[in-house]
Amino acid sequence: MTHHIDPTTLAQYVDHTLLKPEATAQDVADLVAEGQRLGVYSVCVSPSFLPLDAGDLKVATVCGFPSGKHHSEVKAAEAARAVADGADEVDMVIDVGAAKAGEFAAVQADIAAVRAATPAPVVLKVIIESAALTDEEIVAVCQAAEAAGADFVKTSTGFHPAGGASVHAIELMHATVGGRLGIKASGGVRTSADALAMIEAGATRLGLSGTAAVLAGLEADAGY
Repeated sequence: MTHHIDPTTLAQYVDHTLLKPEATAQDVADLVAEGQRLGVYSVCVSPSFLPLDAGDLKVATVCGFPSGKHHSEVKAAEAARAVADGADEVDMVIDVGAAKAGEFAAVQADIAAVRAATPAPVVLKVIIESAALTDEEIVAVCQAAEAAGADFVKTSTGFHPAGGASVHAIELMHATVGGRLGIKASGGVRTSADALAMIEAGATRLGLSGTAAVLAGLEADAGY
């Protein structure tokens, strides 16, 4: 019944995101102001912009981004610094190559290292780069994330050439850990139709850089 979602409700699914390497402090200030105006859940920025005063909005950041090819202790140190700098949520990237090689115990250990550095109530999201994985790998990585104590699994960095979120990946992630872990669709979700399709498939959070356009599209479609 997600077609009854109104813009205010949809906004509360959104991590309003700016992770471009060329982003400036002014761009981030503009992001926060826009996020507050739109009523989003959080803003997600690169860790060098922390600490960040986002008012009532949650502050999310990334870790091991975007390649995931960092030593676990470096990811853990980056995450710990982000938490010390006030991050409410940390979105870490797995070692995608380890997943491709079937080394799921290593994937789990990597996530666990970051989890140890981000104790509750910090929310840990695990970016699995779903477009680069097979269905079997997606399932196994979601199981590893759950076993390591993560709070969310997330489709994509938005920086991988294989692409971003897909309805199929969200459905698979939901079938594997839905109801226990949150599920975040991110990467290429640019229209209200995309956003609603992801929620319909099981997404409980959306990573959007073009949030205003998505919400405006919903208003236009629904006559709000």
